[in-house]
Amino acid sequence: MSDVRVHGTVEPGFESVREVFAGIAANEARDGGAQLAVHHRGRLVVDLWGGDGVDGDSLLGLYSSSKGAMALVTALLVQDGTLDLDRAVCFWWPEFAAEGKGETTLRQLLAHRSGVIGTDDGLSAEELADDRLAAARLAGQRPFWEPDGGHGYHALVIGALVGEVVLRATGRTVQELYEERVRAPYGIDYHLGLPEELEPRFRTALPMLPTPAEQALLAANPIAPDSLMAVAFNLHADPPFDIVGYANSRAVRERAPLSGGGIGTARGLSRMYAAIAGELDGRPPLLTPDTLAEVARIHSAGKDLVTGEENAFGLGFVPSADRYPSLSPAAIGHSGAPGSQAFADPATGLAYSYARRRFGFAAGPGAVENDRLIPAVVEAAAQAG
Repeated sequence: MSDVRVHGTVEPGFESVREVFAGIAANEARDGGAQLAVHHRGRLVVDLWGGDGVDGDSLLGLYSSSKGAMALVTALLVQDGTLDLDRAVCFWWPEFAAEGKGETTLRQLLAHRSGVIGTDDGLSAEELADDRLAAARLAGQRPFWEPDGGHGYHALVIGALVGEVVLRATGRTVQELYEERVRAPYGIDYHLGLPEELEPRFRTALPMLPTPAEQALLAANPIAPDSLMAVAFNLHADPPFDIVGYANSRAVRERAPLSGGGIGTARGLSRMYAAIAGELDGRPPLLTPDTLAEVARIHSAGKDLVTGEENAFGLGFVPSADRYPSLSPAAIGHSGAPGSQAFADPATGLAYSYARRRFGFAAGPGAVENDRLIPAVVEAAAQAG
């Protein structure tokens, strides 16, 4: 059928997932390679990889998957009582009150409702690689819509905004707290700040390859430079945002801007979500049922003012069942620009991560491969009990 070999292991009962992944490796993931990892009730039950240039230990640029790690740290601080979701952002960060943003709450910010999706003249590559520099610019920025008057994906700046709140409230960065409370204790191979010694494992992100039909679609629907989409994705800057060059920048991998700078394996990201989905290594879930219910609850829904698409947001996390109906309403996660997808479903004890090296054109909130993989995973887990 195909000369693309699938490597790795699956536990008995999950063989069907391997078959689905094999078809994907032979088609979508041939150029650049892909990884799939699934935990079920704390056990790694699927650990697969295939395609060119990737093995199970390859570190990949997983872009907006870092928003999930940011959301987890923020939820832990809310759970601790360190952060109050309904307190104004300017309580911790007084400079943020400029330009009518004084009443914007942390809850609204996490739900992509602040209207601060970028800056009028764009952010530099240096600012996009350094959340502190970006936050300094964003503090004085006017919102692009009335705060809490709608929602829109804060694609490249949500991490700088939330990260600054955490830093002002705790004196620690999200990256430091993630390392101490999540990554190191659980041995998670997903990094907010890639150490120099792990650089040899990093696989360079590969560019999008639009089909002729997709090229025609883009030509027929260009992104206007004065649109909210252009602002949110920094396409109005000079030079405009280079999405492939972003993960390929050592500065981004080292500083780990929280909107998209995380680097890791599918295995690592699945393990992070396994620590949310249920007991892991004899430890209770990181989030209590009450905290989990609050961050999973839909806070924004309907037409996104940035993308123009129908979507939904919880608090930092994306409610995964909104896109994948085979999941329970408790499922939370986040996608990444290359088509990666990851989530925890506490109702079933599932944690999932699909990652690939090459961008799919206009992959959006997760490559189409996930539409086939996730139902296969859910069915196998249900049969496993």
